[in-house]
Amino acid sequence: MLPSSWGWWLSSYALAKVLVASTVLAENSSQVGAYENEVEAHNKTHCKGSSGCQPGVILPVWQPDNPSLGDKAARAIVYFVAMMYMFLGVSIIADRFMASIEVITSKEKEITITKSNGETSIGTVRIWNETVSNLTLMALGSSAPEILLSVIEVCGHNFEAGELGPGTIVGSAAFNMFVVIAVCVYVIPAGESRKIKHLRVFFVTASWSIFAYIWLYLILAVFSPGVVKVWEALLTLVFFPVCVVFAWMADKRLLFYKYVYKRYRADPRSGIIIGTEGEFPKGIEMDGSFVANDHRESVFVDGSVASVAPLPVTTQEEKELDESRKEVIQILKDLKQKHPDKELEQLVEMANYYALLHQQKSRAFYRIQATRLMTGAGNILKKHISEYSKKSANLLEVPSEAEVEENYSKIFFEPCMYHCLENCGSVTLTVACEQGGDTYNTFYVDYKTEDGSAKAGSDYEYSEGTLIFKPGETQKELKIGIIDDDIFEEDEHFFVRLLNLRVGDAEGMFESDSADHPKGRLVAPLVATVTILDDDHAGIFTFQDKLLRVSECQGTLEVKVIRSSGARGTVMVPYQTVEGTAKGGGIDYEDSNGELEFKDDETVKSLCVKIVDVEEYEKKDSFYIELGQPRWLKRGISALLLNQVDADKKLSAEEEEARRIAEMGKPILGENSRLEVIIEESYDFKNTVDKLIKKTNLALVIGTHSWREQFLDAITVSAGDEEDEEDGREERLPSCFDYVMHFLTVFWKVLFACVPPTEYWNGWACFCVSIMVIGLLTALIGDLASHFGCTIGLKDSVNAVVFVALGTSIPDTFASKVAALQDQCADASIGNVTGSNAVNVFLGLGVAWSVAAIYWAFQGKDFEVEVGTLAFPVTLFTIFAFVCISVLMYRRRPHIGGELGGPRTAKILTTSLFMGLWFIYILFAGLEAYCHINSF
Repeated sequence: MLPSSWGWWLSSYALAKVLVASTVLAENSSQVGAYENEVEAHNKTHCKGSSGCQPGVILPVWQPDNPSLGDKAARAIVYFVAMMYMFLGVSIIADRFMASIEVITSKEKEITITKSNGETSIGTVRIWNETVSNLTLMALGSSAPEILLSVIEVCGHNFEAGELGPGTIVGSAAFNMFVVIAVCVYVIPAGESRKIKHLRVFFVTASWSIFAYIWLYLILAVFSPGVVKVWEALLTLVFFPVCVVFAWMADKRLLFYKYVYKRYRADPRSGIIIGTEGEFPKGIEMDGSFVANDHRESVFVDGSVASVAPLPVTTQEEKELDESRKEVIQILKDLKQKHPDKELEQLVEMANYYALLHQQKSRAFYRIQATRLMTGAGNILKKHISEYSKKSANLLEVPSEAEVEENYSKIFFEPCMYHCLENCGSVTLTVACEQGGDTYNTFYVDYKTEDGSAKAGSDYEYSEGTLIFKPGETQKELKIGIIDDDIFEEDEHFFVRLLNLRVGDAEGMFESDSADHPKGRLVAPLVATVTILDDDHAGIFTFQDKLLRVSECQGTLEVKVIRSSGARGTVMVPYQTVEGTAKGGGIDYEDSNGELEFKDDETVKSLCVKIVDVEEYEKKDSFYIELGQPRWLKRGISALLLNQVDADKKLSAEEEEARRIAEMGKPILGENSRLEVIIEESYDFKNTVDKLIKKTNLALVIGTHSWREQFLDAITVSAGDEEDEEDGREERLPSCFDYVMHFLTVFWKVLFACVPPTEYWNGWACFCVSIMVIGLLTALIGDLASHFGCTIGLKDSVNAVVFVALGTSIPDTFASKVAALQDQCADASIGNVTGSNAVNVFLGLGVAWSVAAIYWAFQGKDFEVEVGTLAFPVTLFTIFAFVCISVLMYRRRPHIGGELGGPRTAKILTTSLFMGLWFIYILFAGLEAYCHINSF
């Protein structure tokens, strides 16, 4: 709910505009009175529709000029059918036009986000502000026919004012405001409601849309009745960027907020809380919800103020990126819980569809979706997911080049690292032969030992020889002798190398092998490392590294504790986990502690810690695993000597030496006795989220990449079902309606497939060509509408309000219906209606009238516009628009829930009211046009 202060401000703001109009009207009452007589005389000769047709911008008059009644009826049918077919063509080329706009406004850039701890991450955000794109290119795309019709009518008729263009703009505004919103209110499922999310922007655009039509009345009937001055036309055009700037300021919370917010403090004498002017917290929305604040203060009764540490400041771009990631992550989590048996690739496909389906979409998307559903082109999202699935399946079926080329046998050590005790006698190494290509070959491979820190003859026995792999054999073993001594020493190592591979047969006959297409190869690892562990020491216990990075999706972390420099006796090593930035107790990991028992000659033990997977996009928390002092159990001579507690007994020289040697051999902790474990986000999970965010850019779904793709889409009929299946990948067969609409529109589809794909020039090539084609079709529609009207005796002003406005607004009606059903808020369905209405006036009439006014000013004449045919519908629409917006604001009350939907009774009453307003508007506009009621 809005605070009462906001409601009063908006009411005062709207009332001020009306009072300005009333004041100006009173000041110019004498001028209006003088003009009324002239208008009345003029209207007497224009109360009936003209039966004589005039040549259009493109189409000439159908001769003979005075046909019979039957010919008139036939001509009217031809004109009407041709006009409807042209409307279909405009809808389809507008599809291409809106696709280019979506690609242009979906352009992204990379931003670097620096966190409070200094870490940086890179993300992608849109360059275009959503509000600016909606009021500029998006509004131009949805209103292009009306705007271009007004401009072409003026420029094509010797810069004289016509009734068709302005009448279409006002009639389209009325249809959008009343009929489109009524449909959106009614189609919401029972028990659901939709609210406008960006209420600030809606208030600004609603105020400007009503002001636009008040301004029309002022320049037509008050400032200079019947004449549009140059400054009036140019100011009308200038209002367009001003409206965009105001809406952008409202979206960025830069508009008047700090002047109306009050800070409260306690009066030190009376203790009464009083209000003072202050800055508006940046995180408070106009509906009263608190979002975020970059600085907070606690106010006490004595008037003192306690500062609280400021919260981290995040930009709007970072906030939008973070919200996108959270939405994708939540979708993945929900799908994992719902379909635990599905593979990751399947979950990613489903998540891609759900993310595309549930994300907030632009006006362009809903317009394109509605047009394609209506013309048998199918559901955009389902076709995109289906094609993506087929491409993924094809990629899985095609073997890689490496698999095709590596058609030979491979010989290598498996594994390549070996450990043995000094007293083990010998160590066994394994050499593997991975068969490939022909399996009847016999392979001969030599091996030999090489010194490392261990020396042949003193630490191990030198060895060399040849291994023979017969057909079908995959493993061979070789043994190396280990020499034991009683000298305490560090762990040592030596190497065993494979070399000189030969191909032969079972009889030992060798054959040549091709270098380009070999039958067998030695591959890494060619060298095995053997570490000899000294057994004359209880051992040094340590972790392998000081730092270990793990993914949060790992589940259970297994950490190895290494016993080096000896393995004599049984040793107990205690361990425990210690919290860092990562919290135990099941938050980030499960606490773990205990003891590891190393038995005699045992060199490696593992401990386990369970990592909790919370599926965060970015995570870097750490905890520690600490080893305690190892305990040598009372086993063996060395342990007995060290555990003698008789301090008074004097030891002999032999016993002293034995004790010194035992002291050297007792278990100790090594350098890495404290392991830092850093829990990071899952790379696969993060990578999946990043890929999904990139795939959820609707420009990839709507845009086209080649002419071939466009022509294939043009001749393909697809199901236009709006129902969304569970996984979003099932394709339905086209219905009879889909085939009929495809047949009716296939000419336009194939023709407009020649428009450049949106891939070229980042969508601008498609944008420019499409707007020129829309202009050409709009000129034809204007001529057909005029000829249709004059054939049946229908005035252009009525024809524009009833037929032309209806034809240009039907696609918007379907688009708003789809938006109302699929979107979670009402901005895309009705929030853009008010913006489009304002843009229609400021651009459609501003451009046309500016050109005409400047032209006639150079001729030394005034640009004349008939008052009655436009001022009366404008006034009627303005009054009804006030009623409409007031009802929408009332519907935000809790018992209804939002502008759209709500209880059944409220839906029916609202829909009936809005439809009734539209019928009254049509009725009164027609009665006024034919002089049945007095106009201005």
